[in-house]
Amino acid sequence: MNVKQAYYLSMEFLQGRALTNAIGNLEITGEYAEALKQLGQNLEDVASQEPDAALGNGGLGRLASCFLDSLATLNYPAWGYGLRYEYGLFKQIITKDGQEEIAENWLEMGYPWEVVRNDVSYPVKFYGKVVEGTDGRKHWIGGENIKAVAHDVPIPGYKTRTTNNLRLWSTTVPAQDFDLAAFNSGDHTKAYEAHLNAKKICHILYPGDESLEGKVLRLKQQYTLCSASLQDIIARFESRAGESLNWEDFPSKVAVQMNDTHPTLCIPELMRILMDVKGLSWSEAWSITERTVAYTNHTVLPEALEKWSLDIMQKLLPRHVEIIETIDEELINNIVSKYGTTDTELLKKKLKEMRILDNVDLPASISQLFVKPKDKKESPAKSKQKLLVKSLETIVDVEEKTELEEEAEVLSEIEEEKLESEEVEAEEESSEDELDPFVKSDPKLPRVVRMANLCVVGGHSVNGVAEIHSEIVKQDVFNSFYEMWPTKFQNKTNGVTPRRWIRFCNPALSALISKWIGSDDWVLNTDKLAELKKFADNEDLHSEWRAAKKANKMKVVSLIREKTGYIVSPDAMFDVQVKRIHEYKRQLLNILGIVYRYKKMKEMSTEERAKSFVPRVCIFGGKAFATYIQAKRIVKFITDVAATVNHDSDIGDLLKVVFVPDYNVSVAEALIPASELSQHISTAGMEASGTSNMKFAMNGCILIGTLDGANVEIREEVGEENFFLFGAEAHEIAGLRKERAEGKFVPDPRFEEVKEFVRSGVFGTYSYDELMGSLEGNEGYGRADYFLVGKDFPSYIECQEKVDEAYRDQKLWTRMSILNTAGSSKFSSDRTIHEYAKDIWDISPAILP
Repeated sequence: MNVKQAYYLSMEFLQGRALTNAIGNLEITGEYAEALKQLGQNLEDVASQEPDAALGNGGLGRLASCFLDSLATLNYPAWGYGLRYEYGLFKQIITKDGQEEIAENWLEMGYPWEVVRNDVSYPVKFYGKVVEGTDGRKHWIGGENIKAVAHDVPIPGYKTRTTNNLRLWSTTVPAQDFDLAAFNSGDHTKAYEAHLNAKKICHILYPGDESLEGKVLRLKQQYTLCSASLQDIIARFESRAGESLNWEDFPSKVAVQMNDTHPTLCIPELMRILMDVKGLSWSEAWSITERTVAYTNHTVLPEALEKWSLDIMQKLLPRHVEIIETIDEELINNIVSKYGTTDTELLKKKLKEMRILDNVDLPASISQLFVKPKDKKESPAKSKQKLLVKSLETIVDVEEKTELEEEAEVLSEIEEEKLESEEVEAEEESSEDELDPFVKSDPKLPRVVRMANLCVVGGHSVNGVAEIHSEIVKQDVFNSFYEMWPTKFQNKTNGVTPRRWIRFCNPALSALISKWIGSDDWVLNTDKLAELKKFADNEDLHSEWRAAKKANKMKVVSLIREKTGYIVSPDAMFDVQVKRIHEYKRQLLNILGIVYRYKKMKEMSTEERAKSFVPRVCIFGGKAFATYIQAKRIVKFITDVAATVNHDSDIGDLLKVVFVPDYNVSVAEALIPASELSQHISTAGMEASGTSNMKFAMNGCILIGTLDGANVEIREEVGEENFFLFGAEAHEIAGLRKERAEGKFVPDPRFEEVKEFVRSGVFGTYSYDELMGSLEGNEGYGRADYFLVGKDFPSYIECQEKVDEAYRDQKLWTRMSILNTAGSSKFSSDRTIHEYAKDIWDISPAILP
């Protein structure tokens, strides 16, 4: 069926295990379990043998996978495109030294869910040079050539025969690129060099990029994804069009969504193929590209808005740089047209903010707008003339006055002749030294390509992923672009699939919901979850709800013992923070709050402790990037606190701290159903959306958090009284940082107390001066508490006291839990996908025969 199709390009797809999802979506879980039983096997044991596909790391990849599930379930014609990473990001091991990384081994036993398409492969080129052919087209020749081979992973929908495709690319070279002569002469390394260079592109996700080699490898990864995928998309378009091929139809048959900035090279690559291979003009290719491509922004952090070295890109992708330079020049002309040339300071500001190429010379035609007039020295004749004119005003004697007038006239003639001579000289003189320094690149700074700016310019849509995030995108991150193209910008709040995240991972709760609502229609229409509200005070539901939660907690008790060796009580509150380790996500605030709690416990008698504190198991999980030193210090700190607290016989089951190693989708599927309190405590304005907050709320877990990302909307939906709120708000952050820089911040005594306690050595011999030092001082890199841990600490620990108080009243807590599930109907990825399909992609669900 030659309908319009969407293609979702992402560097990450965090799929999780496929078996339970596949049989669940096919509605044969019971039959499958029974069949295994007859073979002497247990479904849970068999399912646990499947390793998680190591194709992603965090929320970006899990969102992409939730979207694929919804697209198939809702019968939308859509494919995903990604890379097939042989060793994933890394497998995390926790030792006495903190986090250590080893390669993932998910492919060691093969991957039964993929179909290798050796017949579907495309050439991908790097380096080389650009020449102009006799046909007037540009040709990219020479260089290094590799081959991208397709591996297809089926994505089955729920209660439908629709099965969409996730196409992953592996990289290799043709057999003829193996240097047989070098091998036979004993130079085995040289013989294998081309093969190795190709294979390493798909070795790991996000290779370290501190070295030049690492940067080149990352850029190769991004270009491979874009080039292979677009060649495949175009081949399918041409095949379906047949003899009636018309390139103007391309945007009405193809929608390409760039999940963050990693697939940005889709824009120049599509332009290159359309112009250099298919023979279209610049204007035709640009019109098609702009109507085809759309961009999802996932961050407001400046360091996460990708900037690539222009010099590296020039060597690796010379033709693409030519195209980007032309796009940049056209953008500059648009900016000049919009803002005019009268206010050059405003124009300069807009060019600095909006250009795709940063620290690159302005085109000569635009440079002339920023010429500064030279300061000219006054000639002696002119000076004398001025004095004479001034003297004439005070002289009364007629004869003297006449003489001076004549002299002034002569001097005026001399000055006129000199002026004419200077004008001639000025025409001959170069105006180079009169240009504003802004128009020239600074040799001390790197020349870079700003990928996010290219995405905004080259796409027809830019969307944020939560209401607060989309406003920050419009009013701050891309404000100048929003002024120029306001209709490009929209919000698409993230969502998660209710199949994987309630139906399959929490069968006990799922059965309860279906029982009390009267059907399982909520699995496809989460609006029906709201019907639980009318039972929020029903004691029978309360009893069953708590029993389901307890059963899930018992599973996590076993998981924690298996993964860490720690024994925890299922009767304690399960307090969970699981996500990528990053300073802005503030795992440090959480663990410092735990340390404060521990210190207060130690200062009390046994009776006082039991009266003052609710028993808690504080669970952490998440990976710190291998090169992110501060994040790895936080992991080390958490594990050191755990080692001390968990072996303190005075405290016993009143407080336990657990770091679950190698957090992934399968671990999440166990932890989230068992969680009672979940922490989403990022510095306000820094989390784009978050999706784990949605999963926890769906599973009846109560959130503690700041007004950041999707927390804002979750709080509105579940009710303010069912969300524990603390901390500074997004609009206050800049002022608070300024206050800190001016030395006006006064830390709370409790915050100083907890830092001093950490430094006392109670958690071992490791020095935490660097970690604690990041929370001190008023300025400097890695100092001054940029993420406002100290500012929010008092509000946070006071909010945690309210959590304890609420948990003591189990009737109240269960009611809050039910209302969290009932209020999470808005956060299904089905809703999000319907919005993308209607507002961005313009695609419709397929009508199946």
